Amino acid sequence: MPPPVFDIERLGPSERPSPLQCDGQTFCFVDDAEQVLYDIRLSGAAPAAPAGDAGAPPRLEAAGPRARIYFDPARCRAGVVTCGGLCPGLNDVIRGLTMGLHYLYRVPSIYGFRYGYQGMNPACGHPPIRLTPETVDNIHEMGGSILASSRGDQDPAVIVDCLQQMGINLLFTIGGDGTMNGALAIIAEIKRRNAEIAVVGIPKTIDNDISYLDASFGFTTAYSTAVAILDSAHTEANGAPRGIGLVKLMGRHSGFIACYAALASTDVNFVLIPESPFELEGPGGLYAALEERLDRRGHAVVVVAEGAGQDWLPGGAHPGVDASGNRRLLDIGPALRDGLDNHFRKIGKPVNLKYIDPSYVIRSVPAQPIDSVYCGQLARHAAHAAMTGRTAMIVGRAHGQFVHIPMATAISTRQKIDPKGPVWRAVLEMTGQPPLVNP
Repeated sequence: MPPPVFDIERLGPSERPSPLQCDGQTFCFVDDAEQVLYDIRLSGAAPAAPAGDAGAPPRLEAAGPRARIYFDPARCRAGVVTCGGLCPGLNDVIRGLTMGLHYLYRVPSIYGFRYGYQGMNPACGHPPIRLTPETVDNIHEMGGSILASSRGDQDPAVIVDCLQQMGINLLFTIGGDGTMNGALAIIAEIKRRNAEIAVVGIPKTIDNDISYLDASFGFTTAYSTAVAILDSAHTEANGAPRGIGLVKLMGRHSGFIACYAALASTDVNFVLIPESPFELEGPGGLYAALEERLDRRGHAVVVVAEGAGQDWLPGGAHPGVDASGNRRLLDIGPALRDGLDNHFRKIGKPVNLKYIDPSYVIRSVPAQPIDSVYCGQLARHAAHAAMTGRTAMIVGRAHGQFVHIPMATAISTRQKIDPKGPVWRAVLEMTGQPPLVNP
């Protein structure tokens, strides 16, 4: 398999001196040639052939302020849009962008587009709002997004018309893979018109499924919030004979929230994720393992990611896709709840089962301090990148270093839990759960 492509597009050469001041001690610019290894393992440093540098291992461009920039800040207008589902930290990113563009680069006009890409289509009736240090002053203390959000694309030609009519030349798109796919369509229309508009993405998904990143913002807050819910499920399970606490957490294709919340709680006995198929019936299935656990300890806590078990769920036809193009899922939570209840009734060992679905709770809370710091860093790195004319890219953190990643590369694959990797091994070691498959 060829290595990923990490070349970053630019609108042109950066020839203007940055308004930021480098004193050589407390602050200095990042050299354009600075890079970060894609794979830091010794085995991963084997010769490869990325574009333009045959024989060298793949590398990502380092993020950070540059000594020379492309745009004249005094003539810039910036736009910010949040798309897709809510996520902890959205307001922190909006605030970070506004403060960074205003105070670092003195960009005179910053606009927030409301309700996702709908806000860039005048026919939808959502006029943009001005973002100033005053309007974003306390928004990091609130969950959600002051710009609100929506799913689904709009006509790229209409969006670029809007950007050009408003004089926007810096666009920041905050969202997941659907948002970035929409941004790529906007970029294609910008290129068709030969317009000078830089588009920089800040990846957002509490599922933590954006590839090449250490983590996406909001993920830490989301799984940390879920821990208190798992603790409640454990209390409920202990509060009745043969008690089961069943909790469904977000995770359409990737089980990161379920795994990390369970690891942080340490009171979970079974974790079910999309990446690790499991069976219900039979001597090696979940029902048998739960029966043994209840007979031995009298209670159990089960965590299931929303995308787990889709292959055995009843419901007939595929339920289609949502406005972002994501496959709609059948609801694992109630199906598993009813299946467990029915199974134990049939064998004459009824259970006290408490089902908890906190999905929207964990995504709508304010960011915790560790995420707030990360969001601010991402926002400022996005501002630095856009001012140099970089485009069609996202900012993120890889191996602890902030980097630029081409937007198309970032969404070309989905980050998932490796069933043979260290995270899933840690879950199995902590829970002690068997493979949950029949021999």
